Amino acid sequence: MTDKKLKIIELLSLSLRTFRTKPQRAMLTILGMSVGIATVLLLVSLGYGLQYILIGKLMTTEDSLVTMEISYPSESNSLIKKPLLDNIKTYLNVAEVSPVAEFPGEISQEGGSGLLVNTSIVEPAYFRLSGLLPNIGTLPSDEEQGFVISSQTLIPLNLVADVTSLEKSFNFKIFYQDDKNNTFEETDSLTPIKIKGIISDESMPPTTIVFAKSFSQEPPFYRKALVKAKNVDVLEALRDRFLEEGFLVSARIDLVTQARKITNIITIILGIFGVTALVVSAIGMFNTMLVGFLERIYEVGILKSLGATNHDVRNLFLVEASIMGLLGGFGGILIGIAGGRILNFLVSVLSSNFGGGPISLFLTPWWFVFLILAFSAIIGFISGWWPAHRAAGLSPKEAFTKR
Repeated sequence: MTDKKLKIIELLSLSLRTFRTKPQRAMLTILGMSVGIATVLLLVSLGYGLQYILIGKLMTTEDSLVTMEISYPSESNSLIKKPLLDNIKTYLNVAEVSPVAEFPGEISQEGGSGLLVNTSIVEPAYFRLSGLLPNIGTLPSDEEQGFVISSQTLIPLNLVADVTSLEKSFNFKIFYQDDKNNTFEETDSLTPIKIKGIISDESMPPTTIVFAKSFSQEPPFYRKALVKAKNVDVLEALRDRFLEEGFLVSARIDLVTQARKITNIITIILGIFGVTALVVSAIGMFNTMLVGFLERIYEVGILKSLGATNHDVRNLFLVEASIMGLLGGFGGILIGIAGGRILNFLVSVLSSNFGGGPISLFLTPWWFVFLILAFSAIIGFISGWWPAHRAAGLSPKEAFTKR
């Protein structure tokens, strides 16, 4: 008898026959595959969510990634003064310099007693370069008189860290000191200054951040300065130059790099646990395909007797296994994404009950969704390869004998 190659429609019809004859077995196999895929998706999404939350806390502004903070060691008794700042601005690959002065300050409302606080006197570019942003309210604009305050400073002022404390006006007095911390000059704010933003970080000491233009006298010196490089490629060389000149240097990009390494390791570990569950599901699918082959030996013999080629028989089992793997992938993606959103909702509700904001703990990258979908089809293909190879190698005589 002349071999006659099966048409694609015939091949698909025969491949889907198991879904009609053994629907429960097929559905349980697909469900097992879906659970394994969903486990991988959820665990990897958790890793990406943790990375997004952690990196997001560090990468609050784009400029802060190419900005470094320089200061002299305390034991050197050296201070950053205006001529040095002007000189740094001329350095090759320096795009911007923003000095930061730190002096004791006194804040008070009209007719009230004063409260001593640490005061950072900055330029408008400070918040953009440092990446420090208020959790409540906004940043003061370059034109208006406003300041940012930490939540710990509000407590002795009998204020709470919410929008009700914004726009309240205070008088400022700064005690400028010399290099030996002796007070030599006091300067008052030109006008009462309003609270524009609140930093709700309980670990941050009582601090106020105010623009230097709010006072008639400029700071005599600065404790540190923020230096922005022209781009990330020159950041390393610029940092080495400051280290050679005796500065202490810290760059936010170092924290981001270290955080990304840690979260990548966590994601890989979570992915390994997920792959373990997927391997168990794949073994279950392989077992299903093997049992299906043993039950259909007689069917293989009939197909061979009717002229089906070895290639057709092999494709019959491979297409069936690939379809089951692909359906398991679709099911796993639906379960994983839905499960992630439900867990995000529950975590956000729990966070809100404790005074926090919404949290996206599970974050699924779309490229991973397509990757895992293709991977599920490959797993199905691999699971069906050995039964397909066995079936293709059977002769009609062997098939009827084994029957």
